[in-house]
Amino acid sequence: MKQKLLRITILFIILSNFQINAQGCVAIRHFSTCVGSSLENNILESGDLQIGLNYRYFKSFRHFRGTEEEPDRLANGTEVVNNSHAWDFFATYGINTRMYTSITIPMVINTRSSLYEHGREERNMTYSRGLGDIRVGIGYWLFDLEKSPNGNIAIGLGVKLPTGNYNASDIFYNVGPNEEPQTRPVDQSIQPGDGGFGLTVDFQFYQKIVTDFYGYASGFYLLNPRETNGVRTFRETLSPILENESIMAVPDQYSIRGGLSYNNSSLLSTSLGVRYDCVPIKDLIGGNAGFRRPGNVLSVDPGISLMTNQFSFNLNVPFAVRRERPQSFTDQQTEQLTGNPRNGDAAFADYVVNFGITYRLKNNNVKISKELIDTFN
Repeated sequence: MKQKLLRITILFIILSNFQINAQGCVAIRHFSTCVGSSLENNILESGDLQIGLNYRYFKSFRHFRGTEEEPDRLANGTEVVNNSHAWDFFATYGINTRMYTSITIPMVINTRSSLYEHGREERNMTYSRGLGDIRVGIGYWLFDLEKSPNGNIAIGLGVKLPTGNYNASDIFYNVGPNEEPQTRPVDQSIQPGDGGFGLTVDFQFYQKIVTDFYGYASGFYLLNPRETNGVRTFRETLSPILENESIMAVPDQYSIRGGLSYNNSSLLSTSLGVRYDCVPIKDLIGGNAGFRRPGNVLSVDPGISLMTNQFSFNLNVPFAVRRERPQSFTDQQTEQLTGNPRNGDAAFADYVVNFGITYRLKNNNVKISKELIDTFN
């Protein structure tokens, strides 16, 4: 019982610190709560069930080319503004005290305001909403939780299913042959899905340092073997040199974070860490053709958690301290072809709001010993 209470304390201390949410930016799409990334799995007994909801919001509007911000975009009103809302409904089931399985069902609502996508004559809005890409997976704690109450490592594997619409469309103004409106796919950054089957690998780690202080780390990598999804971007209509960006890519994505957590009381804990989120220039598996906005964000990640009975509430608000939109594979191709420097830009957020609610359902089935069963046979 004592060790079990300790494990519950560990859960409470670090509960909110392993929700994997990509820092908001046009380059990095929604991919929240990677399967197996939450330390509430730490205390699941066989038959226990965790259900919950994670909400994420960000507004991206600051444009970067490389690591240099372009403040003139805000000054002259040509910035692109994305508002992204995402709700992840998830459930985690304890197969036994060390193995768990999980499913995450995301829903998204996105808006995008821009000039350049509407003939550069007037600012208009495009929208996307609906089901995102569902993730399912399994995880395993490497050490026995009873024997290692002060530290452990879990690894997980999962799949991302192409359930989200990756060809969501809306009306674009001033873009037809006679500047009439046309229905086109919305920008890659606000598509609910990416159109590819993906494989996720993730880990989570915690270690007691001193009384009430714990170190933590977690991360995931999403492998997307599919190169392109066949959806047209219409970027080639903006400039002939963008012909190699006329079809959307299906890029990889990864995130890693770590820091310290402090148990303020039996109900409250706080944390402070750093996180790094990235869409890489090239995928680990498959080709690299098609349009993508590679990008990475380094953030300071403060958090707070509240736990009462079977409920837990957590809030994390990572603030970006470094943002980069590196030269993409298609940028490199264009530069080699034309001999002129080429590096596209991307819009990033200042911060992201991540809020989660979790409820734990205990398996209260009474275990009857074999000896007692034999007595009645």
